[in-house]
Amino acid sequence: MKIQFLGAARTVTGSKHLLMPEDGKKILLDCGFFQGRGADTDGMNRTFNFDPATIDYLILSHAHIDHCGNIPNLVKQGFKGPIICTPATSDLFKIMLLDSAHIQESDVRYLNKRRMKKGEDLLKPIYTVKDVENCLHLLVSVPYNNEYEVYQNLKVTFTDSGHILGSAGVNLQVIENGIVKKLFFSGDIGRYNGSILKDPQPFPQADYIITESTYGDRLHGDSTFSEQQLFDVVYNTCITKKGKLIIPAFSLGRTQELVYALDRMEHKKMLPRINVYVDSPLSVNATAIMRSHPECFNKEIIEYMKTDSNPFGFDNLIYIQDAEDSKNLNELKQPCIIISASGMADAGRIKHHIANNVSDSNNTILMVGYAEPNSLGGKLRKGNKVVRIFGVEHEVKAEVVILDSFSAHGDYKEMIKYYECQDKQKVKQVFLVHGEYDVQLNYKEKLLDAGFRHISIPAQDDIVEIN
Repeated sequence: MKIQFLGAARTVTGSKHLLMPEDGKKILLDCGFFQGRGADTDGMNRTFNFDPATIDYLILSHAHIDHCGNIPNLVKQGFKGPIICTPATSDLFKIMLLDSAHIQESDVRYLNKRRMKKGEDLLKPIYTVKDVENCLHLLVSVPYNNEYEVYQNLKVTFTDSGHILGSAGVNLQVIENGIVKKLFFSGDIGRYNGSILKDPQPFPQADYIITESTYGDRLHGDSTFSEQQLFDVVYNTCITKKGKLIIPAFSLGRTQELVYALDRMEHKKMLPRINVYVDSPLSVNATAIMRSHPECFNKEIIEYMKTDSNPFGFDNLIYIQDAEDSKNLNELKQPCIIISASGMADAGRIKHHIANNVSDSNNTILMVGYAEPNSLGGKLRKGNKVVRIFGVEHEVKAEVVILDSFSAHGDYKEMIKYYECQDKQKVKQVFLVHGEYDVQLNYKEKLLDAGFRHISIPAQDDIVEIN
């Protein structure tokens, strides 16, 4: 069997790994968007360095765009096989990708107005709403811990990775020449003792592991203090400075974590009487789907819901879907909180909110998760004094605060804890993906110290053979 690493290789986004067993089948693990790579991003996502029509099966770890975002383009270019994922991921797939298509179409319209005035060639979205709709009949839902025969020589079992709703570790049994090879793909690894989701679940012994490494060189702050830290930022911005708090947050997972934290503050009478706007049609739909999957919730939130049946809603919380209502937020003068996608601030309504608020020193931009270094969010995290948004430079006068305790990715200790279920002497090879190269080098040393052997960091398009 061969494995080709087609994305998230020595970088974080674009998760895409191709398995090529000896029987000639081709199995793609994830098909995500590259994000935050500046001018190169569009070209990297428009084309594949393989023929999509030759792929037989696609197995999807979870519904974040850097893992599923390019599936409509894959289907558009000829893929016709099943898309195998968990039920919650299947539910989220439609809303995530329809939103992605809407954002592309909206951004292209916005950019084409400027390009038309300059006499430049007009742009087209990578895919449209119609392309997304053409994918939906290919979805195949497989519950956690149910062994599913993909075909005669391949079985898959999903285990809960605790990252977002429906996220899964992918356990594969590949039969070659009568020998079963057990390969595990982590997707993204979640946190322990989270406020909403269950802890990452132990998984069966693997021979080979493909694992994420996003935070392989870092430890998150104590999550027990995250709510207090959030309160401090809210109070300083909205009460002391009387400004706006702008929070770029992924519509799935991070937004619900923030809303639940604010809901608990309101429940305790701690939250100031200010409006909280969740400005994302996707967040509205994702929250509704989250409510429909309480089987993924941990005991803490189930207990909380006995006294507050709606942990994602309170009096001053306003979910916004209409584009005009979103634009009207820019006219607000009073203090407020605006939570909007995307988390890397590289697409969607959040770019407009940052453009309209980043040059006011009374405001705060709160970064609550990973952002690719070249993305707008990454540049704000790095402390850039000037950022370019929609071709216009903006001076960064707003305070930029980083609060990684809300991250949905495990830090290096949590990731190593996740692998405690494995007999390390039986793991023949570990491949590090979904991380920046310098971080991966650091994480490799930590895994060696933990007892793993034979750790590789494949580069983009590398092919390795498993004998």
